Amino acid sequence: MISVHLHGQRFQVRAAAIVLDAGHLLVHRAPGDAYWALPGGRVEVGEAASATVVREMREELGEAVECGPLVHVAENFFDLAGQRNHEIGFYFRVALDPCSSVLDKDRAHHGIESHLKLEFRWFALAELASINLRPTFLAASLMADSLVFSHAVQREYA
Repeated sequence: MISVHLHGQRFQVRAAAIVLDAGHLLVHRAPGDAYWALPGGRVEVGEAASATVVREMREELGEAVECGPLVHVAENFFDLAGQRNHEIGFYFRVALDPCSSVLDKDRAHHGIESHLKLEFRWFALAELASINLRPTFLAASLMADSLVFSHAVQREYA
């Protein structure tokens, strides 16, 4: 995975899936996390970011997906567990198979990342401003009438 420690910060490259269905967004979180994020993970050396999304959806949720178009590139600066982070994120549209049980929006779904049990949930787009979705620029972007390509710089610390 592309994740290194430089000058007291962790630098990483992440790819994530924007899964939208019937006015809802699929997000996930690890146990104890106070925030939600888009499914995805760190890009491996030599791996295209779109391939990372496909791999992570298969590994974490057991879903075979095709990666759609790139919607956002973000430079994200944040603190996590006392560690400064500088992340380059690639955010792609992804559709689940129409027969996928994960499309059931009335319940939580569970997945695995390494040894952690992940919780996946659907939130109506109108609810995104009221949940702790990270990075924070995503809520406004995803609630817009149409997704258009953007480059964002998100700084959660000075």
